[in-house]
Amino acid sequence: MSDLNSILEPGMLVQHPQKPDWGTGQVQSNVGGKVTVNFPDAGKVVIDGTRVALMPVIEP
Repeated sequence: MSDLNSILEPGMLVQHPQKPDWGTGQVQSNVGGKVTVNFPDAGKVVIDGTRVALMPVIEP
């Protein structure tokens, strides 16, 4: 799972696959497999990238 998360950089938009109600979040940092994301409906969350594969959101 961490392979996809390894491309995430600050500023990128993502969604949590098990928490769609959190909305689209913005990556704040990605260090050592820990991805910090600021979600509009959940606030700042630190996600273990080895356990959750965040889904990048591509804006048109």
